[in-house]
Amino acid sequence: MLNFGIVGTNWITESFIKSAHSTSKWQLAAVYSRTEESAKSFASKYSTASSSSIKTYTAISSLCADTNITAIYIASPNSLHFTHARTVLEAGKHVILEKPATSMSSELDTLYVLAKSKNVFLLEAYRHLHETNFKLLQRLLSPSASDSNSSSLPTVGSPLGAALTYSTYSSRYDAVLAGEVPNIFSLDFSGGSLVDIGVYPISFAIALWGRPISSTYSAYICPTGVDGGGMITLTFRTTTTDGKEYTFPVQINQSKCFKSTAPSEIYTQNGTITLNATTDIDSVSFWDRRSKKTKEVAGKKAEFNLAEEAEEFARIVESGDHEAAKGLEEVSRAVLEVTEMLRKENGIVFGVEREQKS
Repeated sequence: MLNFGIVGTNWITESFIKSAHSTSKWQLAAVYSRTEESAKSFASKYSTASSSSIKTYTAISSLCADTNITAIYIASPNSLHFTHARTVLEAGKHVILEKPATSMSSELDTLYVLAKSKNVFLLEAYRHLHETNFKLLQRLLSPSASDSNSSSLPTVGSPLGAALTYSTYSSRYDAVLAGEVPNIFSLDFSGGSLVDIGVYPISFAIALWGRPISSTYSAYICPTGVDGGGMITLTFRTTTTDGKEYTFPVQINQSKCFKSTAPSEIYTQNGTITLNATTDIDSVSFWDRRSKKTKEVAGKKAEFNLAEEAEEFARIVESGDHEAAKGLEEVSRAVLEVTEMLRKENGIVFGVEREQKS
Protein backbone atom coordinates (compact mmCIF):
# COMPACT_ATOMS: atom_id res chain seq x y z
CA MET A 1 0.00 0.00 0.00
CA LEU A 2 1.34 3.41 -1.02
CA ASN A 3 0.46 6.26 1.33
CA PHE A 4 -0.01 9.55 -0.50
CA GLY A 5 -0.75 13.17 0.24
CA ILE A 6 -2.58 15.71 -1.90
CA VAL A 7 -2.08 19.35 -2.80
CA GLY A 8 -5.24 20.92 -4.18
CA THR A 9 -8.74 20.20 -2.86
CA ASN A 10 -10.86 20.35 -6.00
CA TRP A 11 -13.04 17.98 -8.00
CA ILE A 12 -10.16 16.36 -9.91
CA THR A 13 -8.44 15.60 -6.59
CA GLU A 14 -11.59 13.92 -5.33
CA SER A 15 -11.76 11.88 -8.54
CA PHE A 16 -8.13 10.79 -8.18
CA ILE A 17 -8.59 9.76 -4.54
CA LYS A 18 -11.67 7.64 -5.31
CA SER A 19 -9.93 6.07 -8.31
CA ALA A 20 -6.71 5.43 -6.38
CA HIS A 21 -8.56 3.85 -3.48
CA SER A 22 -10.48 1.60 -5.90
CA THR A 23 -7.19 -0.04 -6.93
CA SER A 24 -6.33 -1.01 -3.33
CA LYS A 25 -2.80 0.20 -4.13
CA TRP A 26 -3.06 3.67 -2.62
CA GLN A 27 -4.21 5.17 0.69
CA LEU A 28 -4.79 8.87 1.32
CA ALA A 29 -2.67 9.82 4.33
CA ALA A 30 -2.40 13.61 4.25
CA VAL A 31 -4.15 16.70 2.92
CA TYR A 32 -2.63 20.14 2.29
CA SER A 33 -4.71 23.28 2.00
CA ARG A 34 -4.01 26.94 2.66
CA THR A 35 -6.40 26.93 5.63
CA GLU A 36 -6.77 24.38 8.43
CA GLU A 37 -10.56 24.49 8.11
CA SER A 38 -10.45 23.63 4.41
CA ALA A 39 -7.89 20.85 4.95
CA LYS A 40 -9.87 19.23 7.77
CA SER A 41 -13.16 19.53 5.88
CA PHE A 42 -11.66 17.81 2.85
CA ALA A 43 -9.93 15.09 4.89
CA SER A 44 -13.15 14.29 6.75
CA LYS A 45 -14.69 13.02 3.50
CA TYR A 46 -12.18 10.16 3.45
CA SER A 47 -11.72 9.40 7.14
CA THR A 48 -13.01 5.92 7.94
CA ALA A 49 -12.46 3.41 10.71
CA SER A 50 -9.42 2.13 8.79
CA SER A 51 -8.08 5.54 7.72
CA SER A 52 -9.06 7.91 10.52
CA SER A 53 -5.54 9.27 10.84
CA ILE A 54 -5.46 11.43 7.70
CA LYS A 55 -3.19 14.31 8.64
CA THR A 56 -3.78 17.90 7.58
CA TYR A 57 -1.22 20.58 6.78
CA THR A 58 -1.22 24.26 5.88
CA ALA A 59 2.45 24.34 4.89
CA ILE A 60 3.89 22.38 1.95
CA SER A 61 7.15 21.94 3.83
CA SER A 62 5.35 20.20 6.70
CA LEU A 63 3.51 17.91 4.29
CA CYS A 64 6.81 16.98 2.65
CA ALA A 65 8.39 16.25 6.05
CA ASP A 66 5.76 13.58 6.79
CA THR A 67 7.75 10.32 6.75
CA ASN A 68 4.56 8.29 6.35
CA ILE A 69 4.03 9.60 2.81
CA THR A 70 5.55 7.99 -0.28
CA ALA A 71 4.05 10.20 -2.99
CA ILE A 72 2.14 13.45 -3.38
CA TYR A 73 -0.55 14.18 -5.95
CA ILE A 74 -0.51 17.85 -7.03
CA ALA A 75 -3.58 19.51 -8.54
CA SER A 76 -3.03 23.13 -7.59
CA PRO A 77 -3.56 25.98 -10.12
CA ASN A 78 -1.39 25.51 -13.21
CA SER A 79 0.98 28.37 -12.42
CA LEU A 80 1.84 26.80 -9.04
CA HIS A 81 2.65 23.31 -10.34
CA PHE A 82 6.36 24.01 -10.74
CA THR A 83 7.05 25.44 -7.28
CA HIS A 84 4.89 22.82 -5.54
CA ALA A 85 6.43 19.90 -7.47
CA ARG A 86 9.96 21.20 -6.91
CA THR A 87 9.40 21.39 -3.16
CA VAL A 88 8.03 17.84 -3.05
CA LEU A 89 10.81 16.39 -5.21
CA GLU A 90 13.48 18.12 -3.11
CA ALA A 91 12.01 16.25 -0.14
CA GLY A 92 12.62 12.96 -1.97
CA LYS A 93 9.01 12.00 -2.61
CA HIS A 94 7.37 10.79 -5.83
CA VAL A 95 5.17 13.33 -7.61
CA ILE A 96 1.98 12.73 -9.57
CA LEU A 97 1.42 16.05 -11.29
CA GLU A 98 -1.86 17.02 -12.89
CA LYS A 99 -1.68 18.22 -16.44
CA PRO A 100 -0.36 20.58 -17.65
CA ALA A 101 2.75 19.63 -15.68
CA THR A 102 4.29 23.11 -15.88
CA SER A 103 3.84 26.42 -17.70
CA MET A 104 7.18 26.25 -19.55
CA SER A 105 9.52 23.56 -20.88
CA SER A 106 12.41 25.00 -18.86
CA GLU A 107 10.45 24.32 -15.66
CA LEU A 108 9.73 20.74 -16.70
CA ASP A 109 13.41 20.20 -17.53
CA THR A 110 14.33 21.34 -14.02
CA LEU A 111 11.81 18.99 -12.41
CA TYR A 112 12.95 15.90 -14.33
CA VAL A 113 16.60 16.60 -13.51
CA LEU A 114 15.66 17.01 -9.84
CA ALA A 115 13.56 13.82 -9.79
CA LYS A 116 16.43 11.80 -11.23
CA SER A 117 18.89 13.24 -8.73
CA LYS A 118 16.57 12.21 -5.88
CA ASN A 119 15.82 8.80 -7.45
CA VAL A 120 12.07 9.42 -7.41
CA PHE A 121 9.42 9.51 -10.14
CA LEU A 122 7.74 12.54 -11.68
CA LEU A 123 4.58 11.36 -13.44
CA GLU A 124 2.23 13.67 -15.33
CA ALA A 125 -1.41 12.66 -14.99
CA TYR A 126 -2.59 12.12 -18.56
CA ARG A 127 -5.13 9.61 -17.36
CA HIS A 128 -6.67 8.88 -20.79
CA LEU A 129 -3.39 7.38 -22.04
CA HIS A 130 -3.78 4.56 -19.51
CA GLU A 131 -7.39 3.69 -20.35
CA THR A 132 -8.15 0.15 -21.51
CA ASN A 133 -9.60 1.32 -24.81
CA PHE A 134 -6.71 3.67 -25.57
CA LYS A 135 -4.36 0.73 -25.10
CA LEU A 136 -6.60 -1.25 -27.44
CA LEU A 137 -6.39 1.58 -29.99
CA GLN A 138 -2.58 1.45 -29.79
CA ARG A 139 -2.65 -2.28 -30.56
CA LEU A 140 -5.12 -1.67 -33.38
CA LEU A 141 -2.85 0.89 -35.04
CA SER A 142 0.45 -0.89 -34.26
CA PRO A 143 -0.24 -4.63 -34.03
CA SER A 144 2.53 -6.76 -32.59
CA ALA A 145 3.24 -10.31 -33.60
CA SER A 146 3.91 -11.15 -29.95
CA ASP A 147 0.50 -9.79 -28.84
CA SER A 148 -1.94 -12.69 -28.90
CA ASN A 149 -4.87 -10.31 -28.41
CA SER A 150 -4.10 -8.46 -31.65
CA SER A 151 -5.13 -11.45 -33.77
CA SER A 152 -8.81 -10.79 -33.01
CA LEU A 153 -8.57 -7.15 -34.12
CA PRO A 154 -9.27 -5.93 -37.66
CA THR A 155 -6.34 -5.01 -39.91
CA VAL A 156 -6.71 -1.24 -40.23
CA GLY A 157 -3.54 -0.39 -42.16
CA SER A 158 -1.36 2.71 -41.96
CA PRO A 159 -2.80 6.08 -40.86
CA LEU A 160 -3.87 8.66 -43.46
CA GLY A 161 -5.12 11.33 -41.07
CA ALA A 162 -7.36 12.03 -38.09
CA ALA A 163 -9.98 14.45 -36.78
CA LEU A 164 -9.97 14.61 -32.98
CA THR A 165 -12.52 16.48 -30.89
CA TYR A 166 -12.59 17.69 -27.31
CA SER A 167 -14.81 20.75 -27.06
CA THR A 168 -16.95 21.19 -23.99
CA TYR A 169 -18.54 24.38 -22.70
CA SER A 170 -17.11 25.45 -19.36
CA SER A 171 -19.53 26.93 -16.83
CA ARG A 172 -16.67 29.22 -15.81
CA TYR A 173 -16.84 30.86 -19.23
CA ASP A 174 -20.08 32.45 -18.04
CA ALA A 175 -17.94 34.35 -15.53
CA VAL A 176 -15.61 35.47 -18.34
CA LEU A 177 -18.60 36.85 -20.25
CA ALA A 178 -19.63 38.66 -17.06
CA GLY A 179 -16.25 40.40 -16.94
CA GLU A 180 -14.56 38.14 -14.37
CA VAL A 181 -11.25 36.24 -14.65
CA PRO A 182 -11.54 32.65 -13.33
CA ASN A 183 -8.19 30.90 -12.74
CA ILE A 184 -8.56 28.61 -15.72
CA PHE A 185 -9.11 31.62 -18.00
CA SER A 186 -6.29 33.66 -16.46
CA LEU A 187 -2.86 34.35 -17.92
CA ASP A 188 -1.50 34.80 -14.38
CA PHE A 189 -2.61 31.26 -13.51
CA SER A 190 -1.35 29.79 -16.82
CA GLY A 191 -4.84 29.01 -18.04
CA GLY A 192 -6.66 28.66 -21.33
CA SER A 193 -8.32 25.96 -23.37
CA LEU A 194 -5.12 24.74 -25.03
CA VAL A 195 -3.43 23.74 -21.76
CA ASP A 196 -6.61 22.55 -20.06
CA ILE A 197 -8.56 20.78 -22.82
CA GLY A 198 -6.32 20.78 -25.89
CA VAL A 199 -3.59 18.77 -24.19
CA TYR A 200 -5.89 15.73 -24.14
CA PRO A 201 -6.13 15.23 -27.93
CA ILE A 202 -2.57 16.52 -28.42
CA SER A 203 -1.14 13.94 -26.00
CA PHE A 204 -3.49 11.35 -27.52
CA ALA A 205 -1.93 11.96 -30.95
CA ILE A 206 1.65 12.14 -29.69
CA ALA A 207 1.28 8.91 -27.70
CA LEU A 208 0.09 7.20 -30.90
CA TRP A 209 2.45 8.69 -33.50
CA GLY A 210 5.32 10.46 -31.72
CA ARG A 211 6.40 14.08 -32.03
CA PRO A 212 4.75 16.03 -34.85
CA ILE A 213 7.03 17.58 -37.46
CA SER A 214 4.91 20.74 -37.57
CA SER A 215 2.00 22.34 -35.73
CA THR A 216 -0.29 25.32 -36.15
CA TYR A 217 -3.18 26.78 -34.15
CA SER A 218 -5.96 29.11 -35.22
CA ALA A 219 -7.25 30.28 -31.83
CA TYR A 220 -10.12 32.32 -30.49
CA ILE A 221 -8.67 34.67 -27.85
CA CYS A 222 -10.92 35.39 -24.88
CA PRO A 223 -11.35 38.84 -23.33
CA THR A 224 -9.02 37.65 -20.54
CA GLY A 225 -6.14 37.11 -22.99
CA VAL A 226 -6.06 33.29 -22.98
CA ASP A 227 -7.37 31.10 -25.78
CA GLY A 228 -10.97 29.94 -25.52
CA GLY A 229 -10.51 27.26 -28.15
CA GLY A 230 -9.81 26.77 -31.82
CA MET A 231 -8.47 24.46 -34.50
CA ILE A 232 -5.07 22.79 -34.29
CA THR A 233 -3.30 20.95 -37.09
CA LEU A 234 -0.42 18.58 -36.30
CA THR A 235 1.58 16.92 -39.05
CA PHE A 236 3.24 13.57 -38.43
CA ARG A 237 5.80 11.58 -40.40
CA THR A 238 5.67 7.81 -40.57
CA THR A 239 6.66 4.94 -42.87
CA THR A 240 4.74 2.36 -44.84
CA THR A 241 5.29 -1.36 -44.29
CA ASP A 242 7.76 -1.33 -47.21
CA GLY A 243 9.79 1.50 -45.65
CA LYS A 244 8.54 4.53 -47.61
CA GLU A 245 8.20 7.76 -45.63
CA TYR A 246 5.09 9.94 -45.85
CA THR A 247 3.29 12.56 -43.79
CA PHE A 248 -0.29 12.84 -42.60
CA PRO A 249 -2.34 15.54 -40.79
CA VAL A 250 -4.26 15.40 -37.52
CA GLN A 251 -6.87 18.11 -37.02
CA ILE A 252 -7.96 18.93 -33.47
CA ASN A 253 -11.11 20.81 -32.55
CA GLN A 254 -10.80 21.83 -28.89
CA SER A 255 -12.54 24.47 -26.80
CA LYS A 256 -13.87 25.53 -23.40
CA CYS A 257 -16.19 28.21 -24.80
CA PHE A 258 -18.24 26.07 -27.18
CA LYS A 259 -19.44 22.47 -27.27
CA SER A 260 -19.06 19.92 -30.03
CA THR A 261 -20.89 16.60 -30.18
CA ALA A 262 -18.74 15.30 -33.05
CA PRO A 263 -16.92 12.01 -32.50
CA SER A 264 -13.20 11.52 -33.11
CA GLU A 265 -12.05 9.66 -36.22
CA ILE A 266 -8.82 8.12 -37.49
CA TYR A 267 -8.56 7.46 -41.21
CA THR A 268 -6.47 4.52 -42.36
CA GLN A 269 -5.64 2.66 -45.56
CA ASN A 270 -8.32 0.07 -44.86
CA GLY A 271 -11.10 2.18 -43.37
CA THR A 272 -12.15 4.51 -40.59
CA ILE A 273 -11.83 4.15 -36.81
CA THR A 274 -14.50 6.07 -34.91
CA LEU A 275 -14.28 6.83 -31.18
CA ASN A 276 -16.84 8.48 -28.96
CA ALA A 277 -14.09 10.74 -27.57
CA THR A 278 -10.36 11.04 -26.85
CA THR A 279 -10.97 10.47 -23.12
CA ASP A 280 -13.36 8.12 -21.33
CA ILE A 281 -13.43 5.97 -24.46
CA ASP A 282 -16.26 3.45 -24.44
CA SER A 283 -16.68 2.96 -28.18
CA VAL A 284 -14.04 2.05 -30.78
CA SER A 285 -15.53 0.97 -34.08
CA PHE A 286 -13.91 0.22 -37.42
CA TRP A 287 -15.57 0.65 -40.79
CA ASP A 288 -13.82 -1.60 -43.29
CA ARG A 289 -13.66 -0.21 -46.84
CA ARG A 290 -13.38 -3.73 -48.24
CA SER A 291 -16.39 -5.35 -46.57
CA LYS A 292 -18.31 -2.07 -46.07
CA LYS A 293 -19.12 -3.36 -42.58
CA THR A 294 -18.54 -1.77 -39.15
CA LYS A 295 -17.19 -3.71 -36.19
CA GLU A 296 -17.20 -2.55 -32.56
CA VAL A 297 -13.99 -3.61 -30.78
CA ALA A 298 -14.01 -1.59 -27.52
CA GLY A 299 -13.76 -3.31 -24.18
CA LYS A 300 -15.42 -2.31 -20.93
CA LYS A 301 -13.98 0.87 -19.46
CA ALA A 302 -13.14 1.22 -15.78
CA GLU A 303 -15.79 2.32 -13.29
CA PHE A 304 -13.55 5.18 -12.11
CA ASN A 305 -11.91 7.05 -14.96
CA LEU A 306 -8.58 7.64 -13.18
CA ALA A 307 -8.29 4.08 -11.85
CA GLU A 308 -6.17 2.72 -14.71
CA GLU A 309 -3.79 5.66 -14.34
CA ALA A 310 -3.55 5.12 -10.58
CA GLU A 311 -2.95 1.40 -11.09
CA GLU A 312 -0.13 2.04 -13.58
CA PHE A 313 1.51 4.72 -11.44
CA ALA A 314 1.48 2.37 -8.45
CA ARG A 315 3.09 -0.33 -10.59
CA ILE A 316 5.81 2.05 -11.80
CA VAL A 317 6.62 3.25 -8.27
CA GLU A 318 6.54 -0.19 -6.64
CA SER A 319 8.54 -1.95 -9.36
CA GLY A 320 10.87 0.95 -10.14
CA ASP A 321 9.98 0.79 -13.82
CA HIS A 322 12.15 3.60 -15.18
CA GLU A 323 11.62 2.50 -18.77
CA ALA A 324 7.85 3.06 -18.53
CA ALA A 325 8.41 6.36 -16.74
CA LYS A 326 10.79 7.46 -19.50
CA GLY A 327 8.14 6.77 -22.12
CA LEU A 328 5.65 8.96 -20.25
CA GLU A 329 8.31 11.64 -19.83
CA GLU A 330 8.86 11.76 -23.59
CA VAL A 331 5.14 12.34 -24.17
CA SER A 332 5.01 15.04 -21.48
CA ARG A 333 8.01 16.88 -22.93
CA ALA A 334 6.64 16.72 -26.48
CA VAL A 335 3.18 17.94 -25.48
CA LEU A 336 4.57 20.92 -23.57
CA GLU A 337 6.91 21.84 -26.43
CA VAL A 338 3.97 21.79 -28.87
CA THR A 339 1.64 23.83 -26.65
CA GLU A 340 4.40 26.38 -25.99
CA MET A 341 4.88 26.86 -29.72
CA LEU A 342 1.13 27.13 -30.33
CA ARG A 343 0.76 29.72 -27.57
CA LYS A 344 3.62 31.81 -28.95
CA GLU A 345 2.09 31.59 -32.42
CA ASN A 346 -1.01 33.27 -30.97
CA GLY A 347 0.75 35.78 -28.71
CA ILE A 348 -0.37 34.09 -25.48
CA VAL A 349 2.14 34.89 -22.73
CA PHE A 350 1.68 33.53 -19.19
CA GLY A 351 2.40 35.56 -16.08
CA VAL A 352 5.34 33.33 -15.13
CA GLU A 353 6.89 34.01 -18.53
CA ARG A 354 6.55 37.77 -18.07
CA GLU A 355 8.14 37.48 -14.63
CA GLN A 356 11.04 35.51 -16.08
CA LYS A 357 11.75 38.20 -18.67
CA SER A 358 11.53 41.13 -16.19
